[in-house]
Amino acid sequence: MRRAEGVLLTGVYGSGKSSVAEEIAYLLEQRDERYALLDLDYLSWAGTGTGDDRAAEFGLMLRNLAAVVANYRQAGIEMFVLAYFVRSLGEVQGVREALGLPMKVVRLTAPLPVIERRLAGDVTSGRRDDLRAAAASIAASEGFGVEDAAISNDRPIGVVARNVLAFLEWL
Repeated sequence: MRRAEGVLLTGVYGSGKSSVAEEIAYLLEQRDERYALLDLDYLSWAGTGTGDDRAAEFGLMLRNLAAVVANYRQAGIEMFVLAYFVRSLGEVQGVREALGLPMKVVRLTAPLPVIERRLAGDVTSGRRDDLRAAAASIAASEGFGVEDAAISNDRPIGVVARNVLAFLEWL
């Protein structure tokens, strides 16, 4: 039996965290693995009245993550694929504690022109803000140095997902 563990895919907006996570989930499903895919942005997407208070949103996400993981663990889930942009080692530690399992961090990288092309196809108003945030995060080196491995995501998603799985030894 596999030891329960997780991977956190991190990187700036547009680096492909959700797409790679979906591909990893597909590959795990093809092998009948017990897994859960959690895009952590959705665990804090709420109108709490706190504005853009990152600390409040992050705390809400961590509480929700702990509750959701407990439910999945009761259902026998052993592998957790998480997608979220962490900016610091402190945030990684918070996610690790909420997950309550061994976790590796993979930072996905992509050049800004690739990110611009990806986000250009999304017509939501928020994507313009996401592109500005991605550029600012790259310029400030936010989220750098928090990873166990950095993997370039400027190739086909299937290749990148398999690279992540190989790093994790989940193949």
